[in-house]
Amino acid sequence: MIKRPIYLNWLIQSKDNEFVKVITGVRRSGKSVLLSLYKDFLIETGINTKNIIYLNFEHPDNFKFNDSTLLYEYLQEAVSNRKGKIYFMFDEIQEVHNWQKLVNGLRVAFDSDIYITGSNANLLSGELATYLAGRYIELQVYPFSFKEFKQYHDILNQNSAIDIDHLFNEYLEWGGFAMLQSIQDKTIKSDILDGIYTSIILKDVAARDQIREISLLERLVNYLLDVIGSKVSIKKIADTLNSEGLKTSSNIIDKYIKLLKDSFVFYEAQRYDIRGKQRLKTQAKYYIVDTGLRNNSLKRVGNLGSQLENIIYIELKRRGYEVFVGKLDDSEVDFVCFKDGLVEYYQVAYQLPQNDTREQKSLLHIADNYKKTIITLNRMDTGIVDGIPVIHAIDWLLNN
Repeated sequence: MIKRPIYLNWLIQSKDNEFVKVITGVRRSGKSVLLSLYKDFLIETGINTKNIIYLNFEHPDNFKFNDSTLLYEYLQEAVSNRKGKIYFMFDEIQEVHNWQKLVNGLRVAFDSDIYITGSNANLLSGELATYLAGRYIELQVYPFSFKEFKQYHDILNQNSAIDIDHLFNEYLEWGGFAMLQSIQDKTIKSDILDGIYTSIILKDVAARDQIREISLLERLVNYLLDVIGSKVSIKKIADTLNSEGLKTSSNIIDKYIKLLKDSFVFYEAQRYDIRGKQRLKTQAKYYIVDTGLRNNSLKRVGNLGSQLENIIYIELKRRGYEVFVGKLDDSEVDFVCFKDGLVEYYQVAYQLPQNDTREQKSLLHIADNYKKTIITLNRMDTGIVDGIPVIHAIDWLLNN
């Protein structure tokens, strides 16, 4: 088991502070495993197991607690006569009716440290924001990074030599969901990804908002998967789907995309005017949380350049950057990234075109001294071009 130290250390560093810890991320990204690993850490450091209350609300044993009043009655009895801090761990808490008020009540009623997970961004809005304003912190969990993917396969292969390029191709095609990694049979891998996709679309998107036009939702998803790495507008999507006989509107498409983003399956990269230093509200790009979902849904690998761009975008998000698509006059910079008061610029290219300087040209025209990098999958292109580092994608992904 990969212990995912970045996430685990975040929880360890947050232990016993006053904030409710909210762990979010796409379904099957490893939130439950992370919570279990943290529970093991608490026990290893001497916390009495009786002081740890762990409940997974998608487990049949806990269906009876789907109402917060019933859950509170159980918790009151469970913690009676226990000394010291109580550690509440609630997995997929959104299954409990009126859970937001309960969590705030537990924070007030007990000497406790509270951890909750969920597969929808609504955890951080609405009533939770009302009850816990300024009293929660969020950790967003993603499927395996390529570095974690390699670590897992090193263990799986007992650290024997692995063809790193072949491994990256596997990662690009099948993605980083942990449950796939020990499976060799491609049909079973595909079935697992189908199951993840269906649970996200039907449970985390359609059921949450009582969507009945499932065919429209699925067609929208396929459209977004087809145009990864391309600028799109809500109106253009609506017009395209209407032309295919699917009755819709810009408002409906906008609503469905928000639901897909809230379920952490798609991420929106807004455009940013580098010269004017402002966000632009039109023609965003959309990236999927895991390329395996994309390839399996479309039943093809497709454009490798756009998929590499997708992987780099998600990795930048995983590393804590706020990421935009850069606009510089009439040219484009793939990613403008903000973190800790600094700015970084990235161009991503499957390979640098011969006798063509467009990849570095956009970066060279940026009138500041912030870090600029080109990432490529062609090892022959790496080095320094016009003063700009050109780094192989695998090396960049494995670097801290």
